[in-house]
Amino acid sequence: MRNSLRFYNLSEDQMSMQDVIHRLKSFILRDPRSAYVLSIGTDSQVHQEYTKFITAVHLHRIGRGAWGCLKHTVIKRPIHSLREKISLETAYSQEITAIFLEKYFEEITDLLLPFTGEGADLTLEVHLDVGKKGQTKELIQEMTGRITAMGIEAKIKPDSYTAFSYANRYTK
Repeated sequence: MRNSLRFYNLSEDQMSMQDVIHRLKSFILRDPRSAYVLSIGTDSQVHQEYTKFITAVHLHRIGRGAWGCLKHTVIKRPIHSLREKISLETAYSQEITAIFLEKYFEEITDLLLPFTGEGADLTLEVHLDVGKKGQTKELIQEMTGRITAMGIEAKIKPDSYTAFSYANRYTK
């Protein structure tokens, strides 16, 4: 399945995971003395005959722009169970995060190592579409626990912008 991962953004279509890593590294190399937050988050939208999931990869150069891309997944049925929907969103984010951790995160951090004394930093976060308000509050502990078990910081609303803002724009 990992070989079939395809990402896109407004500039490019059909990017492989290798393409995504290349773009992230190029973005970092333009300013390796900056602090970065690499966040991964998924949002979904239930449609009449299917449920659309968008997983976003977002690299924020703090105070100086960002680069991002999206992965589109469709389940061919409407998912009405909030627990199932949020669980799948979390699983899709975990899948991409695991790929980063397995193969690429060290490669990306190595670019910044020579500049750590000059402010270079990279944080990896998973952004969940859950928050303390609304129905998803009952799912916070379970979903954040799945992420922290990976050794990654989990962010919830209002700090989980990659899921509830960036990915959300493309689920409609």
